[in-house]
Amino acid sequence: MHLQHTMMNRRGNWPRNCSVVIVALPIVLAFACSRKASPEPSPAQSASASNSVEIPPIASDPAPGSGLFPQEPEVSDAGQENTSTCPAEMLLIFKSKRAYCIDRWEAILVDKSTGTRLSPYYPVDRKLALKLETDWSAKRLTMGSDEARAMPIPPLPAWQKSHDADPMAVSKPGETPNGYLSGKVARVACENAGKRLCSPEEWQLACRGTKDRQYPYGDSYKQGSCNVFRTSHPAAILHENASIGHLDPRLNLVSDKDGSLLRKTGQTKSCSSQWGDEALWDMVGNLDEWVDDPDGMFLGGFFSRSKRDGCASVVKAHPNNYFDYSLGVRCCKDP
Repeated sequence: MHLQHTMMNRRGNWPRNCSVVIVALPIVLAFACSRKASPEPSPAQSASASNSVEIPPIASDPAPGSGLFPQEPEVSDAGQENTSTCPAEMLLIFKSKRAYCIDRWEAILVDKSTGTRLSPYYPVDRKLALKLETDWSAKRLTMGSDEARAMPIPPLPAWQKSHDADPMAVSKPGETPNGYLSGKVARVACENAGKRLCSPEEWQLACRGTKDRQYPYGDSYKQGSCNVFRTSHPAAILHENASIGHLDPRLNLVSDKDGSLLRKTGQTKSCSSQWGDEALWDMVGNLDEWVDDPDGMFLGGFFSRSKRDGCASVVKAHPNNYFDYSLGVRCCKDP
């Protein structure tokens, strides 16, 4: 991503008696000229954004108090200072010659045109959601313990029963994130928000934080620090078999002795990927998150996944049209 401010004379040359200062990201060419130089207008030219940013060496330090462009603050490698290039719900990641925005929290889904909140317990497709509601209202009476059979199916909202939703991803704290996302729906939801799926490299870099750690909270695994590797599995509780019934709309409503298996976004305070004074939440655990891969890939692990590899957790076993209760998304965006 390059942002250039030019001050050239009408012949296309730099004015005499000027010094050039280059400041990294946004890249600004600033000029401190002597009184002998003729002042010229300095139009800004914005180049297209890129995921890979080549940072030129700093030519010299700016003269004290001579900030010609104070509206363009310098960005530190920690990525926490200039978040103005990203929407408020996103964090600017600037490290290892990369610069991009990423959602702070796992996504909820709304309908793009109306803003209607879509149920986190059903897939977006209206006909499929209706079928699952009907099927599981009957199936729940034949599977699992008496207590499990007594647990009702969450109702599909009336709006979703009568409308075909166009999903849009929204990143907010304190919300139940949407599961039941396929990779294809995750892509559409991010694009409808003016964003995109993160690349695997972007996702993992963000997860590891400024200190480049395998886990959001440190260098070694700590059970319970993120909402992953729970002692319970929702399908085992409801169906007495963890390998079946993964489209049951009740799965993300199940609790165990430690509380709800699926937690609200940002609820697990110890599971924060630190970037200076800022953070990203639940990048390990809660829901697996789709990333941009032609063959299908999701990262991070969900609440009952039996993995202790933190930010390195990768699943490639399912194509992009696959979905179940454990799959969600967070989006990226070019600054």
